[in-house]
Amino acid sequence: MTVPFRIEAPSLARSLRLIDETVRRAGGRTWLAGGSVRDLLLERQPHDLDVEVTGLDPDRLHDLLREHFTVRFVGKAFGVFKLDGLPIDVSVPSRIPAAHTSIADMRNQADPAMDIDEALARRDFTINAMVWNPATSELRDPFNGREDLAAHVLRHVSDRFAEDPLRVLRGMQLAARFELTPAPETIQLCGTLSQDGQPAERIWEEWKTLLLKGIKPSLGLTFLRDTGWLRFYPELAALQGCPQDPTWHPEGDVWIHTLHCLDWFTAERTGMEEDDLVVGLAVLCHDFGKPLTTTSDSGRVTSHGHEEQGEAPTRRFLERLTNQQRLIEDVIPLVLCHLRPRQLYDAQASDAAVRKLARQVQRIDRLVRVARADHAGRPPKPFDGFPAGKWLLDRARRLEVETQAPTPIVMGRHLLELGIKPGPDMGRLLDACYEAQLDGVFSTLEEGLAYVRTHFARLR
Repeated sequence: MTVPFRIEAPSLARSLRLIDETVRRAGGRTWLAGGSVRDLLLERQPHDLDVEVTGLDPDRLHDLLREHFTVRFVGKAFGVFKLDGLPIDVSVPSRIPAAHTSIADMRNQADPAMDIDEALARRDFTINAMVWNPATSELRDPFNGREDLAAHVLRHVSDRFAEDPLRVLRGMQLAARFELTPAPETIQLCGTLSQDGQPAERIWEEWKTLLLKGIKPSLGLTFLRDTGWLRFYPELAALQGCPQDPTWHPEGDVWIHTLHCLDWFTAERTGMEEDDLVVGLAVLCHDFGKPLTTTSDSGRVTSHGHEEQGEAPTRRFLERLTNQQRLIEDVIPLVLCHLRPRQLYDAQASDAAVRKLARQVQRIDRLVRVARADHAGRPPKPFDGFPAGKWLLDRARRLEVETQAPTPIVMGRHLLELGIKPGPDMGRLLDACYEAQLDGVFSTLEEGLAYVRTHFARLR
């Protein structure tokens, strides 16, 4: 069938046209593939293009692309040519997908004469197993991906799916992004696969996509549960069946609560990737301490201390996902303090308490987002707008600590000017000054230096 797709981004449209014209002159055919076609069928403009070329061997294709673009070969996990400065990947059909280590290896495994339908049979899900020819507008859809997309069904293409077990995690994020229901046979096949030994960087990319692009992450995590893949994430698995007080949490156990919280979070993403990723991970992990602390006394369920107990499982979980230590250290305080906005609000806490919270979490704005999702994720309990969050943000803005910890007023250079020598006494004095500043003892440098003179005299 022919479908008159239109790519609106000028740079992408021009580049695709140039690739197609160059390839056709050399006797090959260009196919727009995968997610690009899926998005166009959904009347969404693709942000990147996945291009498959048939009829040309990799060396010839490489030479042709280099006439017009700066080209990088990305092997190991992908086996594609990337065009520098453009979100475009170009590849040729291969007998061994996702296993290339070099252009030479790609050359050995490539099959430029492979029928495009056979190449599509090696893809992951039917909704990604469609190609479109920009010269003729021909849409090839041998596995009825268009129908599955319209019916919101996630279905694997063939048994070749098992060649790449991490397609299970791709299914997780696709289910969340496009609100798909997995076909029973796909769930069954995924359950036979294992994450063990798979590249950590690819695992991380799928989880990032879930949090940054998922519309209903609950569907992605439910897919993991149904396929048995929660066995690779014991911190998540432990949330299942962990009870909660029905008065505060009428929605059910901690697993169900976490799913609701994540879905709420996605509706309030800011589009700032770093912020959304830190907040999303904190929402995902915020109750990891509950399975360790939940008790039932005379029918009353409590989980006192679950914030602190959540640190260790959160750290284990995140360290298996990523080696980005700064990211992990940004998430942990949000887990530790996710109840604090409500606690400070209920106590109508002092400015000092707000400053000290800012010192601990660094970003009160992020903390409020986590606490807001936690508060909202309790249907059918009505959401009241979380007044504690607004109260805390207003206070933090007034104190200029909404997006940062309070900046120390008294610094080491000031102590040196007073004749205090570097050493343990200086360190203790700087700590004491900062605590006093947070407590509101002083708010200017002059007041701070007066505090130092008094305090240092006691030290001597």
